Parts: sequence; structure tokens; C-alpha cells
Amino acid sequence: MSAVPETVEPILRRDDTDGVVTLTLNRPQQFNLLTTEMIDALQAAFDSIAEDERVRAVVLAAAGKGFCAGHDLKEIRALGSQPRIEAMFRRCSRMMVAMTRLPQPVIARVQGAAAAAGCQLVAQCDLAVAVETAKFATPGVSWGFFCSTPGVALARNLPRKRAMEMLLTGDMIDARTALEWGLINRVVPAEKLDAEVQHLAEQIRSKPRATVAAGKRAFYEQLEAGLERAYERASHVIANSFAHEEGREGMDAFIDKRKPRWAR
Repeated sequence: MSAVPETVEPILRRDDTDGVVTLTLNRPQQFNLLTTEMIDALQAAFDSIAEDERVRAVVLAAAGKGFCAGHDLKEIRALGSQPRIEAMFRRCSRMMVAMTRLPQPVIARVQGAAAAAGCQLVAQCDLAVAVETAKFATPGVSWGFFCSTPGVALARNLPRKRAMEMLLTGDMIDARTALEWGLINRVVPAEKLDAEVQHLAEQIRSKPRATVAAGKRAFYEQLEAGLERAYERASHVIANSFAHEEGREGMDAFIDKRKPRWAR
């Protein structure tokens, strides 16, 4: 008798309920790292949703304890050269921009820590609700690669000094601080997270679809006129950082669970 093959869970789950699509990052054991596979899955989902007039709102959620720990440093280390690393960041930047181009508003459901590109995901969503225990950080600078691409989204959400504080120190901030600084919209107890996200989604769903789509598009057109160019430049800078000897040492140290040994 042949063994029944194990079912492989999709890297990104999609659930449709009454005009609201929930996309769930589904690699909890890896803290939902933003691998190339995850980036491509999100891009495909956004491309599909953009053409679906039945969808009125999107919820971006995550499985497990952490929301998203950012990019996979092992994958970036294996890419090796700057052109290959930069190509990966261009794909990620395209996916981030796609969220703002969606006619439907996107709500981040943050149930745990969001670091680096994970923090960028939260910042790039139109709205965000987080549990009281959620944490946010852009810690790349501590490992030799400045979080340039997350900085694009942070700079469009936080006051300049607050964004620079996160980027320059790499320090983690708690949910209440993130709310005060403007990174998220709501902070709720864990047991109320789904209800609050659902409430926001229902409010959006009750509004005229074309009006919401036109309003969102106009908002970003006037506010984000230089978004693509900003991501293009930031992708070049962060790829160069990862390809640099400091970035390579930082990745090795992170992967090996040790402190970086910087050249003096």
C-alpha cells in the first residue's frame, strides 16, 4: 500500500468572505520571511484582486507568533552579486507599490513582531491594526545593511525624525509607540484583533466601490508622486549594502547567531 503524500500548505493562504479577501502569510516556522517565493505569491494575489470587482477590501494577515521577520538573509547571501540582489529588491518594490495601486484598501492585521521588510509591509498597507504585544523594528543598520527600502514606506507614514530614529538605531518600538508615531491605526487586546479588523473592513465594504477606488488612487497620486523612483533608488542602495563586505559579514553573523566582526 503506497503512502499518502503529505499536503503542502500554500505559502500564502487566500480566504474570500463577503467581498473581503484575507491573505495570510503562511510560513510561521520561518516567521513568514519575505522570500522571493513569498514576494511572487503576494504579487500574483494583488494582480488577481485588482481585477476582481467583487473584492471591496483586503486584509493582510500572518500565521504564527510573528507577523513577518523581513527578507531571508540566507537567500540574499546565496544570490551573491549586487545585480542579482538588486533584481530581488526590484521585485519586492514592485509588490509594495502594487498594494498602493490596488483599488481596494489593504488592512494589515498585525498579531506579532514586524521587522525590516515586515515593518515595511505594515507601513505600506493603507490601514493597520495591531495587538498590544506587537513590536516593530528596522534593525538592518545593526548588521551592516541600512533598511533603505523599508525607509521608503516609513518616511511616508512617520514624521521624518521618528522614521530616522527607527532606521538609524534599529531599536524596536512597541505597539503603543507605533500608534503614537503614526505607523498603525489601532492597538487592541489579542482577543479583539479580528473584531477590530472586521469592523474596519465592514466600514470600507459599506462605502461605494468606485468612490473608494478613485479616492485611494487620488490620495497616492498626490502624496506618492515619486514612489517608484524612491523604491528604484532605495533598491539600488540596499542591494549595494547587502553585496558590500559589511553586509556579507552581517548576514553571516546573523545566520551564525553571533555578533558581527566589523573591519576597522
